[in-house]
Amino acid sequence: MTSDFSAARVHLDRAYHYLRGEDPMSRRGREALDLLIEAVAVEELKQPRQDAEVLMFPNGRRF
Repeated sequence: MTSDFSAARVHLDRAYHYLRGEDPMSRRGREALDLLIEAVAVEELKQPRQDAEVLMFPNGRRF
């Protein structure tokens, strides 16, 4: 099973958004989430790109 780093990043971003308070716990939580989001983004970029098939579309007009 492979990890879905982009989905994990979305959820971490959402958690960061919910911790919008200015209390010490919220600030520490955002700092921790910043580190996690950065680590997940780095791993996401390390993953090999999946091959995609390019479909050719006709250039002529359709009537």
